[in-house]
Amino acid sequence: MNSSKPERVVVIGGGFSGVLAAVNLARIGRPPPQITVINAQRPTGRGAAYSTRRMEHLLNVAARNMSVFPDLPDHFVNWLRTRAEFDLVPEAELRERFIPRMIYGDYLRSLMLHWLPEAEFINGDACDIEPGGVVLLADGRRIEAGRIVLATGNEAPADLPGTEELHAHPAWVGDPWLAWHDRLPPDTGSILLLGTGLTTVDAIITLRALGWLGRIHAVSRHGWLPHAHFRGIDYPDFPPPGVDLAELGLESLVALMEQHCERLRELGANPAIIVDKMRPHTQRIWRNFTVQERLEFARRHAARWNILRHRIAPDIHAQLASAQLMGQLQVHAANINRVEAAGSQVRVLLDGGAQLTADLVINATGPQTRFSSTRSVLLQNLIRRGLIMPDDMDMGVRVDSDHTVITPDGARSDVLLALGPLLRGSLWETIAVPELRGQAMRVAQTLLDQTPEAATEPAAVMMEYMI
Repeated sequence: MNSSKPERVVVIGGGFSGVLAAVNLARIGRPPPQITVINAQRPTGRGAAYSTRRMEHLLNVAARNMSVFPDLPDHFVNWLRTRAEFDLVPEAELRERFIPRMIYGDYLRSLMLHWLPEAEFINGDACDIEPGGVVLLADGRRIEAGRIVLATGNEAPADLPGTEELHAHPAWVGDPWLAWHDRLPPDTGSILLLGTGLTTVDAIITLRALGWLGRIHAVSRHGWLPHAHFRGIDYPDFPPPGVDLAELGLESLVALMEQHCERLRELGANPAIIVDKMRPHTQRIWRNFTVQERLEFARRHAARWNILRHRIAPDIHAQLASAQLMGQLQVHAANINRVEAAGSQVRVLLDGGAQLTADLVINATGPQTRFSSTRSVLLQNLIRRGLIMPDDMDMGVRVDSDHTVITPDGARSDVLLALGPLLRGSLWETIAVPELRGQAMRVAQTLLDQTPEAATEPAAVMMEYMI
């Protein structure tokens, strides 16, 4: 065992991925390294997803699969037992509950405070990294590091044509994760949500919780809202015995999936079961795709995949259905061509000459995913310095299998690692807790020079640390 103190690790980003990487460093390091976490805006440990203060915002995964530790699958459920509001909930029911995201943020904060009492937390914006590992902050501070973890999370949505003229317009919200609730029009007004994904769902649920009675419009290319979680059936026929899904290629894989989806429909079952059964194989399939296959998937199949894969709590889905049945919510399938001011309102021009005008328009089209167009000053500077490079899909940073950053000359960085949404182009599935907890563990193992098999602390020892 190495008895010397490992070099300082600086984690840039204090959301789920960054804090969990730091927590894993502390719990499996023998001894743990010195850790610094640099974070701005939201409370460290919560990030965008779990900084909400609204109890109607629920997790999209049942409690049973929300432990942050791969080696302790019941950790979150057991932690919930420390809270009085769950004392009388039967175990089977608690495991299947979709817990408010605010409470999950409490869980992450408790882990951070328990495991990182000696860590340094810096409130500031990292804007550059000098070769050799010095992190520069926007206020002029310099933080020396031995290794640096990039955990910068999702970016704000990309600008749409015309929005460059709307930044100061009171009816335009360019970042849906910033406060917009104090700008609500009267109940006689209308709100337009650009996008029909999970961020739009959050906004609709919040408007209903606030008792806002005006008209809600949502528009996206396909007009598809996320599906609800469901209770599936046992279906052992997929993947077929002896078939390696990662070796099929896109065309054959799609054909095989369609065949089994049709078989499930004939059985009266939800074909999304096939998407669930793909989950353990998805990242390896994506890595084995050619670049052309990845581009074809993104163009033809990604939208459908996302609504089947990223499902929502049944209670939330029921509220969306109710809003549509009551006529409050209207969903439109159309491409967005331009956004422009219309007096005190904002007008959105759609395909075919159609247009929608509303008293408040919110850009909920999802995070910016074109990496070379990043608006992050830090990432722009790292690209300019040649410390990082886009992956083949230009969706994130290029990394090796152990999360070490690959530089433009093809070498492994001596300093930088990355995880989370920055790996979208390399792994595809990289935003949900079941994937991110594995990444956070792997990053810690890489930093500690541990193999995956050697790094997991025995569960019996860990069970005493339930916070």
